[in-house]
Amino acid sequence: MADKETDSSGFLRAQSLTSMAQREIERLVMEGHYSPGERINENALATRLGISRGPVREACRTLAAQGLVQLIPNRGVFIRVITEEDAKSVYEVRAGLFGYCGMLLAGRITRAQLDHLELLIEQMEVAANASDFDRYYPANLTFHDFLISASGNERLVRTYHDLVRQLHLFRTRGLVSGDGMKASNREHREIVAGLASRDAQRAFKAMHDHVIAGRDRAMGAIAHAGS
Repeated sequence: MADKETDSSGFLRAQSLTSMAQREIERLVMEGHYSPGERINENALATRLGISRGPVREACRTLAAQGLVQLIPNRGVFIRVITEEDAKSVYEVRAGLFGYCGMLLAGRITRAQLDHLELLIEQMEVAANASDFDRYYPANLTFHDFLISASGNERLVRTYHDLVRQLHLFRTRGLVSGDGMKASNREHREIVAGLASRDAQRAFKAMHDHVIAGRDRAMGAIAHAGS
């Protein structure tokens, strides 16, 4: 009995360490400490976290399955490089999922939830008017995460978040201008209006089109920067 308890305890600890390593790698990627194409030094990361290399390796395998990193035999683990074509595909799948979320929510969203979304929109409006990306971006993430989580569909939530992580490798701060933030927030208002109307098709269109518009803004910014 004691051996089984010891084995169980060891397994849970290993799982916990792997989750910790995964969260840390995700944080480093999202905050820009790792760049696309950069190699992850597993030994250095393990030392920094005060753990063995095993959990870091397992975390990298999980993140590879999610599309955030790439495992190259005999070379190591690298932050995935997302091409424009890759990004377009991810945006299109994300648009479908986000639109479907709108259909689910149209018939069940509460007044309290709508009020919370409107509060986030007001916060983003202030930030957009000040061209303050550092204030706008967290509220923007919260707005989208709140909608997805409210769907109640755990598989949709996991898949959507995997797509968002991949797009973090493609988007940069420079792609978001003051005008882009304002345009995005106008789309946020239409999303809330669509949900408040209880019209599933309107909600689908507002949420689907918002992601596609975000794709077009990102691609347009890249084209402008390269001209």
